[in-house]
Amino acid sequence: MNTVSEGHAAAPAKKGHSVLWLVFLLVVLVFSIRPLLPWIVFRPTREHVRTPEAYGLEFEDVTLVTSDGVKLSGWYVPAPEARGTLLFFHGNAGNISHRLDSIEIFHYLGLSVFIVDYRGYGKSEGRRSIPGVTEDALSAWRYLTEERGISPDDIVMFGRSVGGAIAMQLMRYVTPRALILESTFSSLPEMIRVPFLVPAVRFIIGDVFNSAEIASELTVPALFFHSPDDGNVPYRLGRRLYEAAAGEKTFVEISGGHNEGFLESIDVYRPALDEFFTKHFGSYSRPRSDR
Repeated sequence: MNTVSEGHAAAPAKKGHSVLWLVFLLVVLVFSIRPLLPWIVFRPTREHVRTPEAYGLEFEDVTLVTSDGVKLSGWYVPAPEARGTLLFFHGNAGNISHRLDSIEIFHYLGLSVFIVDYRGYGKSEGRRSIPGVTEDALSAWRYLTEERGISPDDIVMFGRSVGGAIAMQLMRYVTPRALILESTFSSLPEMIRVPFLVPAVRFIIGDVFNSAEIASELTVPALFFHSPDDGNVPYRLGRRLYEAAAGEKTFVEISGGHNEGFLESIDVYRPALDEFFTKHFGSYSRPRSDR
């Protein structure tokens, strides 16, 4: 009888050890992966491959300093008789010099553009950091509104891919005239391709870049672009973000890959932008000297 009794007592003990090992494994994952997350999310390059001058665009080199003392580098590209100013947050790879196709489109549509490299990118100082990019975004906003004296009502924020998530973080603190999100996601943990693992990933890395939560409180008109062909950010996450958004919103489906979709869909993309800008910033006629 004693032997049988001892055998039954051993099973809960083994189960308890399994739970402890699982908890230990999760703790190890949290403390090992979270510090590496900026190196997983952000893929900066330092060298500029070209400047707006290559597209015949005048520009100003801008250096600004964040509240935590990091020097950031950016470009201000003015449009003649601009109808507004676009604050551009780029994706996770490369640097501002890889975004000139987009800058040219916005310039053609009558928007002055300010684009800044996050810390660790291009000529910007510092090390890549998830909390840091929010400070970088706030610093870019302050540069436009305080140093250049541009009214928030004359600013449209644009974010592509992870830049859309950064723009949404900034929306917690500021209110521009309008918002454009392209090929971005509802939250970073949802980027995992196996949906049932999302809660575990959220526990391990934290609820990082929860744009859907912020979108549910939007008070500005928003334009969304996404392609079903996007191999980097699943189309369903772009739709989920759009569906979560409160207020006035428009979704435009484009085609093509994550990085080239806007160019491959230019006949849809540019008119949709022009219509959105015209509705919220007024019509634009390019000066004859700039046509």
